[in-house]
Amino acid sequence: MQTVRVIDFLKRYEMDFQDIDMDKYCHIFLDEMGKGLAGEKSSLEMIPTYIEVDQEVPVDEAAIVIDAGGTNFRVATLYFTREGAPVIENLQVFPMPGTNGEISKETFFATMASYLKTAIGASRKIGFCFSYAAEILPNKDGRLIRFSKEVRARDVEGQMIGDNLLRAIRSLGHKEDMSVVLLNDTVATLLAGKSKFSGRKFSSYISFILGTGTNCSYVEQNNNILKIQGLPREKSQIINVESGSFGKGPRGKIDLLFDQTTVNPGMYTFEKMISGAYLGELFLKTMKIAAEEGLFSEKLKREILNIKIMETKHMNYFVSSSPGKENPLTSLLTCRSDDDCMALYYLCDRLIERAALLTAINISAAVIKSGMGENPCYPVCVTAEGSAFYGLHGLKSKVEYYLKNFLIEQHERNYEIINVENATLIGAAIASLTN
Repeated sequence: MQTVRVIDFLKRYEMDFQDIDMDKYCHIFLDEMGKGLAGEKSSLEMIPTYIEVDQEVPVDEAAIVIDAGGTNFRVATLYFTREGAPVIENLQVFPMPGTNGEISKETFFATMASYLKTAIGASRKIGFCFSYAAEILPNKDGRLIRFSKEVRARDVEGQMIGDNLLRAIRSLGHKEDMSVVLLNDTVATLLAGKSKFSGRKFSSYISFILGTGTNCSYVEQNNNILKIQGLPREKSQIINVESGSFGKGPRGKIDLLFDQTTVNPGMYTFEKMISGAYLGELFLKTMKIAAEEGLFSEKLKREILNIKIMETKHMNYFVSSSPGKENPLTSLLTCRSDDDCMALYYLCDRLIERAALLTAINISAAVIKSGMGENPCYPVCVTAEGSAFYGLHGLKSKVEYYLKNFLIEQHERNYEIINVENATLIGAAIASLTN
């Protein structure tokens, strides 16, 4: 009975996963990808990286690697053995500049340069995994399009990241010629996935990240990248899709209401439906509307309406029956009404199910767009990363259910999902050593 009531509520607000036509939205996603590659108006930026996947990685040559994203800024040196194994040394973790209050452009780059002090002498090549939207140029440097993840630094948007970092390094007295290859976390993850199985043949490579945010990358033929002239048409390169910005997803009424409460209404609308930064808040909004509509008892309604903050980890604790520390749902876990607990569980579980279906749509579109995977002996390698993908209760298994039914059964496209530890550092090293 409680299941029926929850489903009826979600359907009235156009939030139920069962009403999402996977084939329809996969085709819409593919259409947006094509428009983005052609330079037409699209919610998907489809950023060329000028990074190929077929370059041989040199052995025993060190690179300085940086991973900047979220709250942390990681620095290390990395080289590959003759067996292809990555060796990470001198790993240090710092706070991401601009996450503890607004800073100037000069301070932003000077702080990053200071983090590199102990690594500078190890190599003249820097692989910079920069997890923010940036326009990549043929020289492999990138111009910042916009910050996300609460980074605040004045006048950095529109600036060349690698060039400004090298200037800041030189200002510290390091005069050696150095190079920077800029790439984002999905591109680095894709390269790391390729390196992990160097002895196995995959037909193509895709990366997908679902953590605080979400994005994907895949390998595209240059002759399909119509918005750039002069590319060698017989070659291919990695495309950064910026899929969190997909603007034609099946948003429901509560998605639209929730979007208006965020700091950037109308932006990253797909990300707000599935990623760790937003899913908990979306669940809270959904709970409160459900409570106002009488889905729960009066006692539980009062408790829900008094909740001020909800993080994705809190809903995860709840649906996995783990109270956790300082969890606003802890008291609800021990509520006496089985009907209340069941309704709350089904509400949470169906939002996770929807996130899994939308994730599968994203991955499916990338696999189909790659044009590969038809031969089961040579599947598409999907390197998946992210705390939400692996940590959100039941999500990975739900994603695989949809992918099997849609990609393999309906479209005869074969894939294999893998995970690579320290993927961003490994991918950054590969990019710097092969470009």
